[in-house]
Amino acid sequence: MMNQALTARNASMVPCHRCHLLSQIPPGGNRYGMACPRCGTALHQRKPDSLPRTWALVIAAIVFYIPAMVLPISTTTTFAGAQSDTIMSGVIYFIHSGSWHIALVIFVASILVPILKLLILMFLLISVRLKSTWRPLDSTRLYRIIELIGKWSMVDIYVITIMMALIKLGGLASFDAGPAAVFFGTMVVITMFAAMSFDPRLIWDCMEENHDSGK
Repeated sequence: MMNQALTARNASMVPCHRCHLLSQIPPGGNRYGMACPRCGTALHQRKPDSLPRTWALVIAAIVFYIPAMVLPISTTTTFAGAQSDTIMSGVIYFIHSGSWHIALVIFVASILVPILKLLILMFLLISVRLKSTWRPLDSTRLYRIIELIGKWSMVDIYVITIMMALIKLGGLASFDAGPAAVFFGTMVVITMFAAMSFDPRLIWDCMEENHDSGK
């Protein structure tokens, strides 16, 4: 059997979340009441209440995602009348108009990526809750991916902002953001906070606990 890897946790050390100083937990010391000797930040071996906080944020993101998909995200007013579009109807419009590359970007950034982020976060939360030891390295990579691509989900809001500026400069029509834009932007911000609140070290804690129980 391979020896257990040396980590800060099993070496009775705790890192500061702010200045990253590694501090030693004194023997018999209260590890929950320590403060960083350099910057004074409260020290925690893991993010406090990581799982319930992340679950709460994921559920809130799902709640906001539903009206973001159902309600109109933009309204275009011309001499012929007003037309409201949801995110999906906007994707369909660009496909029919031959701008499939724009449709693809909006579909991936505004529909596919948010759904994948929520599904991945739920998968990680359930895996940690069940103390799963299945492919922890891949689970960690999934977490890093959702951290990396989180901000790109806002591309639809950027497109709407640019369209509003360009069309209003033309003076022949008006282009306004619909109520879904608020829900969508809020959902993206919440999912970013959800990814930040999840502690990926919990994935590897399951491996350590399994190793200890197998001794």
